[in-house]
Amino acid sequence: MNTARLAALAAVLALALAGCGFQQRGTAALPFDTLYMPSTAAGIALDLKRNIQSGTRTLVVDDPNKASAMLDFVQEIREKVILSLGASGRVREYQLRYRVAFRVHDGKGGEFLPVSTVQLERDISFNDTDVLAKETEEQQLYRDMQFDMVQQIMRRLAAAQLAKPAAQ
Repeated sequence: MNTARLAALAAVLALALAGCGFQQRGTAALPFDTLYMPSTAAGIALDLKRNIQSGTRTLVVDDPNKASAMLDFVQEIREKVILSLGASGRVREYQLRYRVAFRVHDGKGGEFLPVSTVQLERDISFNDTDVLAKETEEQQLYRDMQFDMVQQIMRRLAAAQLAKPAAQ
């Protein structure tokens, strides 16, 4: 191909991408400047902290007194439920479930997000002859679910608004 054709092809591709609404992911705008997450929080906390630090202008602080919001993990559960059995009574299929419940508050009675629960599910087939491979597949699915969970929590954090407590 000559240079003119390559330039024309590049221009067409650029117009196609611009026309489809594609845009790079930018920084998410969270409704608080500083956020405290307990260091003893659930396994998802480290991934979420990294996402907040790298993808937002919000600063994650170690002192709850310096935070304008606090994220508390109420629950983190990973479950493996039998979906189906074979004719011999052996497991053929499992469902992996990953559930995280959390809340975001200001520490003074105001709520950014009341207790919210996100649950993800993935089905996985099982074969007795491939036990090690299936264990590796299960671990990979849980890692992927954790990545998806972080993205869903980030979207909920971005949509949060501070609700002041009712005056008594």
